[in-house]
Amino acid sequence: MKVPVRVPRYTPVPSSHGNRKMKRTRRLSSTTFLVLFVAMAVGACGDDARAGDAAGTESQATGQASFQRVINVEVQRVEPQPFQEIIRVTGTVQANQDVTLSAEESGVVRELLVPRGASVGQGDPLVRIDDAILQPQVREAEARAALAQESWERRRRLFEDDRVGSELAYLEARYQAEQAEAQLATLRERLGRTIIRAPIRGVVDERMVEVGTMVSAGTPVVRMVQIDPVKVQGGVPERFAGDVRPGASARVTFDVLRGEVFQADVRFVGSTVNPRNRTFEVELALPNPGRIIKPEMVANLELSRRDLTDALVIPQNALVRVEEGFVVFVAVDEDGQGVAQVRPVRLGPAQRNLVVVEEGLDPGDRLIVVGQNQVANGDRIQVVGERGRPPVDAGTMEESGGGGER
Repeated sequence: MKVPVRVPRYTPVPSSHGNRKMKRTRRLSSTTFLVLFVAMAVGACGDDARAGDAAGTESQATGQASFQRVINVEVQRVEPQPFQEIIRVTGTVQANQDVTLSAEESGVVRELLVPRGASVGQGDPLVRIDDAILQPQVREAEARAALAQESWERRRRLFEDDRVGSELAYLEARYQAEQAEAQLATLRERLGRTIIRAPIRGVVDERMVEVGTMVSAGTPVVRMVQIDPVKVQGGVPERFAGDVRPGASARVTFDVLRGEVFQADVRFVGSTVNPRNRTFEVELALPNPGRIIKPEMVANLELSRRDLTDALVIPQNALVRVEEGFVVFVAVDEDGQGVAQVRPVRLGPAQRNLVVVEEGLDPGDRLIVVGQNQVANGDRIQVVGERGRPPVDAGTMEESGGGGER
């Protein structure tokens, strides 16, 4: 029987020579990596330097191109022209006259002679009150007055021509005749008051009674308004107290009437200032033949303050805002080339899109009105268009307190 013999596994042991070789290999790999890293860094620095040089060259070229650029602009010749400075305030429409008529005699309303909304003239009959009681009283008074007059005439002839009768009887007869005539006149006046008539020319706006209503003296019966003309009342700031006078012309517009412009006249200027809002009252008379303007409508009032004859007026969009205020740019020639020149300006009264320049511009200047926001002082420009002077429309002016920078 054979007994197996266990043979131990052989594990080679590295020699000292092999260890030295491996150490040299690792040392060589580290050195190689260091050399490669330095080479890559140097290459990157070279690329950055070349990129920086290229960027600098490009920036210099861009700067030269920017310096050489020419900006297209449009100009407007600055010329003196009339300009009306106005004050804009808000007002309210009121009926020129608003009257409530009341009965002056007691009785039953027998007839309403005009419908609501009807236009009537002064003196036209509106309402009739029953006069059945007054009619016989008037006839009786007429008879008494006629008898008294006849008696007095007979006594007068006898006394003056024939000297018959006493003077006392003559005077008594005259007194009775006059008294009877006065009583008749009173009754006739009362009879006339049973017809209520229009005291003004206007429109029947409201009827407070119907046929069959029993009224007494003082009962409201009809309300009338006069709306041609109408009056427009507004409050003007106290700083304009010396600028608005009766008789001055004004323009009135209404937002609800799509901006249609109406002419009016100032007929009243208040003598006191309201302490609550520091305004004084103005009242305008406004013709209203078509009756399209209604009481209580809100109106925009444009009151003339002063007229400027030779103002330098420019569009407000030509202004450029800077830290110190506003400037404009004008086109000037330098060595045969167009150049933008900056001008600080002092502004005066303004309109909706126009403003008066009080200082900073001269007649004949060519104001840049298109492209002014793209230019700087000294930039080269090319004028590609020239506009006419802006029209001044007093109907579009804004409230203005006068000069000063804006």
